Amino acid sequence: MKAFATSDVGKTRQINEDFYYISSENEPVKLFIVADGMGGYNGGEIASKLAVDSARNYILSNFESSKEDKESLLNLVKNSSMYANMIVYEKAMKNEELKNMGTTLDICLIYENKAFISHIGDSRVYRIRKDFMRKLTKDHSYVQQLVDEGKITKEESVNHPKKNMLIKALGCTEYIEPDVTVKGFIKGDIMLMCSDGLTNMIPENEILKILKENLDDPSKVLVDRANELGGLDNITAVIIK
Repeated sequence: MKAFATSDVGKTRQINEDFYYISSENEPVKLFIVADGMGGYNGGEIASKLAVDSARNYILSNFESSKEDKESLLNLVKNSSMYANMIVYEKAMKNEELKNMGTTLDICLIYENKAFISHIGDSRVYRIRKDFMRKLTKDHSYVQQLVDEGKITKEESVNHPKKNMLIKALGCTEYIEPDVTVKGFIKGDIMLMCSDGLTNMIPENEILKILKENLDDPSKVLVDRANELGGLDNITAVIIK
């Protein structure tokens, strides 16, 4: 298994409020996390790092006691997100400048050919298998809600003026329920975790084309391409092969 990661401030923002974590090749726990922060003076930057660090520490501390079955591992990634939410929320409550901070959080724990995923917000996790790219997460956004209700089409959602409005984010409320799922991750599969700074810039068919090419570091190619197309937000791509 190989992992690649690139994060960039983009062309229009002053601070990179994205944060990520990837396990090194020799670590026994294969863990990958992406967060896209928001709110307050430096709040987004603090929220994303705090969420990633808290979730990572929770998983590493409890992995050994949770690895025996699928349900325990799903609960592990779920509980790590809820723990991170509590940490970020409490930090925001103690500091007036950080009051409105929050973050997306996507966690992918890979164990025995399975990916255990926890998701909050509008960052995304995709799995590429052969020539098909499947989105494994559902955006917690106002625009996605409009699509689900049949009020706008998926095509109309791409340029909707409120496409960045979240209906669920970590750290904004005392309690949060993440989406959790488990998917197969077998030889030849590719996993992409990314902030919306990537997917808002590059169409999915072009992302797939880049990922299918045998590149030294596809995460850097994706981020560079997002910047070429405008780089309107912070951009983060984590790729697991």
